[in-house]
Amino acid sequence: MPYRIAVAQMDAIPADVEGNVARIAQAVDAAANGHAGLAVFPEAAVTGYDDEVFSGPLPDMTDIGWLEPVREAVDRTGVTAIVNTALQRDGFRSLTDVLLVPGRAPLAAYDKQHLYENERVVFTPGTHGFSFQAGDLEIALSVCYDANFPEHAAAAASAGAHVYVNSGAYFPGGEHRRDLHYAARALDNGMYVVFSGLVGGPHEFIGGSGVFDPLGRRIAAVVPGSLLTFAEIDPRVIAAVRNDQRMWADRRDSLGPHRRLDDAIIARDDLGPHEHLDDEGVPRREPGPIPASPRRGRSPRHGLPRNRE
Repeated sequence: MPYRIAVAQMDAIPADVEGNVARIAQAVDAAANGHAGLAVFPEAAVTGYDDEVFSGPLPDMTDIGWLEPVREAVDRTGVTAIVNTALQRDGFRSLTDVLLVPGRAPLAAYDKQHLYENERVVFTPGTHGFSFQAGDLEIALSVCYDANFPEHAAAAASAGAHVYVNSGAYFPGGEHRRDLHYAARALDNGMYVVFSGLVGGPHEFIGGSGVFDPLGRRIAAVVPGSLLTFAEIDPRVIAAVRNDQRMWADRRDSLGPHRRLDDAIIARDDLGPHEHLDDEGVPRREPGPIPASPRRGRSPRHGLPRNRE
């Protein structure tokens, strides 16, 4: 059955954790009113995306009172929420997707693996991917810069993901690159891509929240001035696209070693008269010509003396 997802586009005020969390909780209520089962929020939606904030005191998961309004909204409405925030962890900091599932404790599920230049001085990259089941779908998580790397989404698809969710924050001028990356990740892997982006703030973030179908077509976008957009995620569409667009099924596990022209010429120059290079570039000896049978002397078959005439 189709599964309905709500995608947020919001301004997160730097260091205003209480205010940002309150707006996220309100958006969860709005997602429920729109009959969504999942709500996705932008990068650093809790803390705001700001270098000074990242270097200062951050929320942590040992005392999650700061997250209680969202947790209460999730439990009351039945909407699962993916909320990204900068977090203080045990000895390090991370940009983390916190997963809130109704009736469960919030989970620091996924840490951003590809850190942007300004982030590397503060945060530690994540060490693993993450996905979870919602309805009949497997939902994989990513954060902003992760989606620039085709292998990140491919790893999620290989692990069974039908939907690739990304929480991000794009600077002015990044519109084309942003949309191209998400459309490509969708088409490459025959899966839906859901992007939730920040707007405003100290860097004039440009939003762009929306959903791309498995053919890379945008099927939903947040209207300027609105908080949410909704999209129906249909497993039947994924199956049909993957059956028709064979890139995923025809993908090879290995393409073998990469060779250069000079290497190939040298390898061939070193071959003997009856050698050739196999598919792995390893010399192999081919059978030489069969020698003509001698007229007399030893038998070519058994090596035994012939009877003389």
